[in-house]
This record gives sequence, C-alpha cells and structure tokens, in this order.
Amino acid sequence: MLLFVSLAGIGFAIGSLNVWAVAMAEAHGKDMLSGLLPAAFSTGSFLGGLLYGRRTWPGSASRQLLLGAGAFLAGWLPLLALPGPYGATAAVVVPGAFLTIMVASAYVTTDTLTPAGRTSEAYAWLILSIGVGQAAGTALAGRLAGHPLASAALPAAGAAFAVAVLLLARPRLSRCGNGTHRRLRPTRCART
Repeated sequence: MLLFVSLAGIGFAIGSLNVWAVAMAEAHGKDMLSGLLPAAFSTGSFLGGLLYGRRTWPGSASRQLLLGAGAFLAGWLPLLALPGPYGATAAVVVPGAFLTIMVASAYVTTDTLTPAGRTSEAYAWLILSIGVGQAAGTALAGRLAGHPLASAALPAAGAAFAVAVLLLARPRLSRCGNGTHRRLRPTRCART
C-alpha cells in the first residue's frame, strides 16, 4: 500500500509540471514553453529508459526505486532558483531521466509484493496511484500558478513526498526478495 501512496507523489510532480509549464509560458511570453517543458521531461524519460534498459543493474528493484526517487527529487531542485526558459528546459530533462527507472522498478516491486493471481489488479492500483497524484498536482498547481516560486516548487514537493513514503516503506520492501528489472523472474514476497 505504501508503494502506491509513494507513486501518487510521482504523479503529483508530473501533474504540477504540466501546469508550471503553462505558467512559465505566460510569464515569459513564449507560448511554446507550455509544450516544450513537458517534451523535454519526456525526452529525459526516454533517454533514461534507454540507458536503464541496456544492462542489468545491481540491487533489488525496491532499492533501485528508492535511489531513482532520490535522483528524481534532486532533479527538481534547480527549478527553485526560478531559471529562465532555456535553463528550465534543460533542468527538466534530469528528473525525466529517472521517471522510467522509477516506474519500471515500481512494476517489478509490485510484482514481487503481489500474491499470485492478483498481479493485474495490483498493476491497476499502480496506474491509479500515479493518475490520482497527477490530478492532485494539476489541481494544486492551477491554484498556485500565479506564484512563481510555489509553482516551481510543487514538482519537488511531490518527489519529496514519494521519497519520504518509500523510506517509510523500506523495511517492508527490502524483505521481499531481489526482483530485478530484467533477465530474472522476481521472487514473490511471503505475506507477513
């Protein structure tokens, strides 16, 4: 359950990014920023996914998820300096690079934690968690769009929430085998 709660924080960051991009476009008089910033984030995600998928990484998927979430959080912090359009576009590539790593690790961790025969349901909860977070991030960012620092801080706030919840869940997640993102079938976690 805590895994899904943490993913809502990831969704929150994504949802608030989209509104922040529109606010940046309006503030700088550059309409293209409303699409360019999410595109740069998505490009980072694509590139991060390519790199992540090219090899097998050490450690369990839950450990990779926590490390990815920490890097995702760190990637949002430069936005607190309120960079201009070019700096912001470059900056959002970094957290994007860790999005695919987190989602892939979340799927493997979910598979590891889920009792046999309930995997599809668990994946639906995973997707729902991210979607609910996106909706909440979009709603709050819309309310704060006129406040540049608050608007820029929301993606980091969502990422910080995810990291905090994952740290809280770490003892449970670390007891659940060593599922990896590829080549090995994840082991199922014994229900405790």
